[in-house]
Amino acid sequence: MGNIFKKLGIGLVVGGALILVGHWQELPIPFQVLFFIVALIGAIVFILLDAQPIGTMSGGKSLFAVIAFWILLVTVCVAGASLLPQFDPEDERAKIDKLLGKERAASQKGKAEELIARAKALDEQVKVLEERLKGLGSGQSVATAPTPSAGEKPAAAAGTGVGDFMKVGEEQWQLQECYNCHKLRGEGGKKRGPELDNIGSLLTVEEIQQKIYDPKSFMAEGYEKEYQKGIMPNKFKDLMEPKEMQALAAWLGTFKNTSVNTPKPIKKS
Repeated sequence: MGNIFKKLGIGLVVGGALILVGHWQELPIPFQVLFFIVALIGAIVFILLDAQPIGTMSGGKSLFAVIAFWILLVTVCVAGASLLPQFDPEDERAKIDKLLGKERAASQKGKAEELIARAKALDEQVKVLEERLKGLGSGQSVATAPTPSAGEKPAAAAGTGVGDFMKVGEEQWQLQECYNCHKLRGEGGKKRGPELDNIGSLLTVEEIQQKIYDPKSFMAEGYEKEYQKGIMPNKFKDLMEPKEMQALAAWLGTFKNTSVNTPKPIKKS
């Protein structure tokens, strides 16, 4: 009996240590619980290895024992597995369809040239907006509605309200799973990238967009190793349309929480 409590105690200690490590790495709570359960299962296995062998049975008693053990095993496996974190492939499929849906539709309808033309038109719009910003900075009046600076919400794309434009940016944050590396509003982040709650005070919307398009354009202080390893992937320019990248940058530019220690970005040549 003493050996059982000893091994059970070791399992509890190991499980507690795994929870602490998972909490330190900011893993979701269901995964922390999963690690703890795995540690307990390991302890139970070692306890069973030291158990006394069952005596010889015959006739109906042996058949009943086998059936009872089988029912117990199936019940524990099914009921236990239902309590563990579940992977829903439909959620991931919906994300993939949303990310690639536009590209698939354009490919099927042969609209590749139209997409290129739209990208060029959006690029021209960005250049016009930059000229307006320069005019505002030098005190010149602008007849049309000006584009806000990095401290304000930028103008939305044609035919899109500001609220809808910002929703597109927040949606891209979720679709591209930026939260896997960056913490924002106290959620997400695996310490591979800096917290972004004050990024709008440190970079303009255009600079944020440049960082997303070219991850090597800026390096966050304290993340030199991650920068050298190229932790931030250079794929978003292929996964997002220009207006979607602009919306994401604009949305991030609204975060100016100075109480959060967002590392200072360093411009790289």
